[in-house]
Amino acid sequence: MAQTDILLEAGTNELEIVEFWLEEEPREEGEGNYRGFYGVNVAKVLEIIRIPDKITKLPKVAHPAIMGTFNLRNKVIPLVDLSHWLKKPRVETEPPKVIVTEFNNVSSAFLVSGVTRIHRISWEKVEAPSTYVSTLSEDSITGVVKFEDRISLILDLEKIVAELNPDLGLKLDDSIDWANNAGYKAIIADDSTLIREMLYEMMVRAKFSVEMANTGRSCWDKLQEYKRRSIEENRPITDFVNVVISDIEMPVMDGHNLTVRIKADDVLKELPVILFSSIITDKLRHKGESVGADDQISKPEVTELAQRAIALIEK
Repeated sequence: MAQTDILLEAGTNELEIVEFWLEEEPREEGEGNYRGFYGVNVAKVLEIIRIPDKITKLPKVAHPAIMGTFNLRNKVIPLVDLSHWLKKPRVETEPPKVIVTEFNNVSSAFLVSGVTRIHRISWEKVEAPSTYVSTLSEDSITGVVKFEDRISLILDLEKIVAELNPDLGLKLDDSIDWANNAGYKAIIADDSTLIREMLYEMMVRAKFSVEMANTGRSCWDKLQEYKRRSIEENRPITDFVNVVISDIEMPVMDGHNLTVRIKADDVLKELPVILFSSIITDKLRHKGESVGADDQISKPEVTELAQRAIALIEK
């Protein structure tokens, strides 16, 4: 299954997830196996395959969940046992599947028990995980989807890959002198606590005044409050905020839908919007363009974020 086979219009606040399951040992004595359901954004999935016949063990690995590597069309891809990472004792009742992913310009593969189907849902139906759910899943859950007969947990594959290989994590650039920055105001929306903290640190270092939001909806609410004050106090909106930086994948309201709302608003539309996400690729960049984003930055380009924000503000 290739991601280009899936057609989903940008800005509709919809998400398509590949749902899969992990077969676990019984949680209570006398019960049958427990089946935990999980999901990942279709935009990150290249294909789903059978487990390769040949897996090459690595002499040194950062985590025991890394099973080794395999060759897929002349590309060497690391294979991660997702059950091992999540500390869920896996039971093999049928041949497992491998979900091959690509995001942040990195290909990875994850061993799972089986795949159910692709679901198209509204981001409004994706709830932020509770502290309890996050703790049970190694803080690797970004959303919870409630179906009639089960709950599926949206996995934060970016966090998993970054922790398995720290060299792939976001890095900040300390070489730039921001002393002359005008002190612009930014609002940043991202559902990952780790990313929010890193972006906050970077933008403050670049002399920005920063306000954070953990969903597109909470960012939109903050912008509506700025708009209200702008009108009531007869001041330009740029007195309150100069740039919006948004992730794409977020519970309740995604970054594409947030951008559509901003660009359709008579007051807010002059604000530059930067989409900052792991799923911004050459294949998917047209989606951000279609909703009116002023710039799009993939997460490996994080060091350029402040410079490009300033360029848009001063344009």
